[in-house]
Amino acid sequence: MEYTQLGRTGLKVSRLVLGTMNFGPQTDEADSHAIMDAALDAGVNFFDTANVYGWGENKGRTEEIIGTWFAQGGGRREKTVLATKVYGNMAADGAPWPNEDKLSALNIRRACEASLKRLGTDHIDLYQFHHVDRATPWEEIWQAVDVLVQQGKVLYAGSSNFAGWHITRANEAAARRGSLGLVSEQCLYNLAERRAEMEVVPAAEAYGLGVIPWSPLHGGLLGGALRKEREGGGARSTSGRSADTLKDPAVRAQVQSYEDLVDKAGLQPGDVALAWLLTRPGVTGPIVGPRTREQLDSALRAVELELTEDLLADLENIFPGTGPSPEAFAW
Repeated sequence: MEYTQLGRTGLKVSRLVLGTMNFGPQTDEADSHAIMDAALDAGVNFFDTANVYGWGENKGRTEEIIGTWFAQGGGRREKTVLATKVYGNMAADGAPWPNEDKLSALNIRRACEASLKRLGTDHIDLYQFHHVDRATPWEEIWQAVDVLVQQGKVLYAGSSNFAGWHITRANEAAARRGSLGLVSEQCLYNLAERRAEMEVVPAAEAYGLGVIPWSPLHGGLLGGALRKEREGGGARSTSGRSADTLKDPAVRAQVQSYEDLVDKAGLQPGDVALAWLLTRPGVTGPIVGPRTREQLDSALRAVELELTEDLLADLENIFPGTGPSPEAFAW
């Protein structure tokens, strides 16, 4: 495993991040524990979760599964850089009582305490804002985070799904308080979805945030979707935001060109998509969210994969980037 520092901090994290969103809804507790053990054995020390994972009536279940894994001891908690998130509505019926979601100082405090209890730990290494809260001023947010830092319950703060100007406002407000501010941004970023390169990635680089891409295979689109479709695996070949994209003939042709290129190089589509992200400026490491041990093993190959300059150029031709703004939309 390779390691890098998270943004401008001294914290060393693996270049693959273990995403746990499937733990509970798709993967039972025993298999989830086995995947986490395998990841740690492979050198993956950066685990990502969120208070809402588990979904529906089971919100918080994923954090509980991680907590029971920590409780087994053996240095599991000490070896893990633990990241979780705050913002989402934690009410099972989707109708929260006031102050049970978003980023008020009250909810940040209560949500942190609840996550710590579910996780069975006394601190969160990276506490991330799952979404921007347009109603709460940054002075209030940082006041709440600073208290948690002073109490030793949180070490670093990060963002997720922020625009570039949100990162700027957040860190300028933190600087006025003498606080460290955001150290990471978790965003949608992959070969097929490169809009983050316009403003989010440049803002993250300018302020010293590590970029943590989520959905690196774009819901399965970059994981050999067309080949799986031909082989009868279409039901799991794409999901979520990418489920309907292959209905577009232009996208279908683009993905076919990608799969043909990767096949010619003797590589696997998912490995190439992950390895490409590891070449991108500012990227700490992509989040991989395995449902099975086999999927984890597949993702681990990407760290050792070195893409040639010719292959990188061909990938750029198939999936051209927007480039940074304002050049992306102006002269």
